[in-house]
Amino acid sequence: MKTKIWTALIALYIVWGSTYLAIRFAVETIPPFFHAGIRFLVSGIILLIWRRMAGDPAPTQSQWRSTAIVGIALLLGGNGLVAWAEQKVPSGIAALMVSMSPMWLVLFEALRPNGVKPSWRGIIGLLIGFGGVFLLIGPENFNGTSATQFDTLGTIALLMAALLWSLGSIFSKTADMPKSSLQATGMEMMAGALALFVVSAGSGELNGFSFASVSMRSWLGLAYLITFGSLVGFVSYGWLLQNAPISLMSTYAYVNPVVAVFLGSWLASEPITARILIAAGIIIGSVFIINSGRNSKSEKEPGQVPIEEI
Repeated sequence: MKTKIWTALIALYIVWGSTYLAIRFAVETIPPFFHAGIRFLVSGIILLIWRRMAGDPAPTQSQWRSTAIVGIALLLGGNGLVAWAEQKVPSGIAALMVSMSPMWLVLFEALRPNGVKPSWRGIIGLLIGFGGVFLLIGPENFNGTSATQFDTLGTIALLMAALLWSLGSIFSKTADMPKSSLQATGMEMMAGALALFVVSAGSGELNGFSFASVSMRSWLGLAYLITFGSLVGFVSYGWLLQNAPISLMSTYAYVNPVVAVFLGSWLASEPITARILIAAGIIIGSVFIINSGRNSKSEKEPGQVPIEEI
């Protein structure tokens, strides 16, 4: 069993850590919201057909409403904004910014009625984490005085993506959701895909777009996101939830950004500076501190993890 757990966990590290680079390749020639809509529409249909054939009961109207709210927050607000931002910001930096989600989760969990207040370890992790983010995106990165400059709107979009992802995750904890996590995921994907298509059409990003202009690298990136990022990743994730300790599961929250940073450097020639490495160490270390403070509670509540895949 231990071998199977570690095999699935390593696969999750590689697959979800690599999705940021796949997104960057996909949005090179496919509009960002439109590409995300295609990804989640196809993945959602496959998951829903699979779970219905497996005997999952038909979802209720209340469950459709709840999964629609979660899907829009996570997939339009979270994934859609990440895809849009990756037109302007390196994939490794995007992964580091999204790794802030556990910080927002701790804050929102503390603010919601009957929520769990952060421990002293969680508070320290929050302070360290936001310090790392400040180091990563300090003002000099926007005014031209830094060797590594970040696009302002892209960075704001990534901050909003992590925030909206966390809000959706917190809402899902008390919402009326299907018992099958994979069925719920498929429903969220369908609702998120519809919202992504609406935003894509409304924003005008399809003006002048033609499928004939899509590069092979973008098609491969999209295919990878559908098959590995959405399907293989979620299946591995669901299996691990049932078979692996939550403390071990939560490690992907700080391993995935490392994978993303180095894959971006290796395959997309994204720069890695000393500042990025130091900030990455601080942010990932803070996530480790936050998660370690939550693990004792999480072990008693199977199925709860600090962050999910973007």
